[in-house]
Amino acid sequence: MTVEPARAALMVESIADQLYRILCERITSGAFAPGSRLDPQAVAAEFGVSRTPVRDALARLEHDRLIETRPRSGTFVARPGLTDVHEVCQLRKGIEWVATGLATGRMPESQIAELRAEAVEALAAADTGDYEPFFASDMRLHREIVAATGNERLIAARASVEPFVQWLRILGATGPHRLAGSTHRHLQILDAMAARDAAGARDAAAVHLDEVEEWTAADMDSHAITT
Repeated sequence: MTVEPARAALMVESIADQLYRILCERITSGAFAPGSRLDPQAVAAEFGVSRTPVRDALARLEHDRLIETRPRSGTFVARPGLTDVHEVCQLRKGIEWVATGLATGRMPESQIAELRAEAVEALAAADTGDYEPFFASDMRLHREIVAATGNERLIAARASVEPFVQWLRILGATGPHRLAGSTHRHLQILDAMAARDAAGARDAAAVHLDEVEEWTAADMDSHAITT
């Protein structure tokens, strides 16, 4: 008698997860513009689901600060501001400063070398006008450093801000004029890790994330990031 409700709950959870991923991708890719209205009923109708998984997916998006609910007005895609930039960058710094130190003693040399070669190749591609390899390299480097810690809580905390980081990038942060500086710091981090210099790797990571915060805030302040 208790099997069917449990199975139904799992099915609803799975649908909510899928909706969350789809809506998150639409927001962070720019398909849904900042400030645009998000109609829960329209979402439910589009995917042929009940309001329950839609409500659950929207609750996760609101927790991630990607949407906001306004009393008597509705649900809207958020408009990221300078406070968001500072908070996300500071959270990343706290997580990645610790993670870089831990990963220095744990990441295999071959993986460090692969990440370094990828960063160099990505910068060369950017010089020809192809910026996607840099963005892929950047995301992989930060994600794999945190993953190398083996600390599930650190990994989950970093993953919680990744959609917001991706969204800021799509909106105009980390533009082409920032790639050389970011790559220089990436190489500093990786070279220190290869030398098993945890303090040096942490210091380079801290400087890098301070610069990312400064650059992103400057781009937003200059309206290079359009929200």
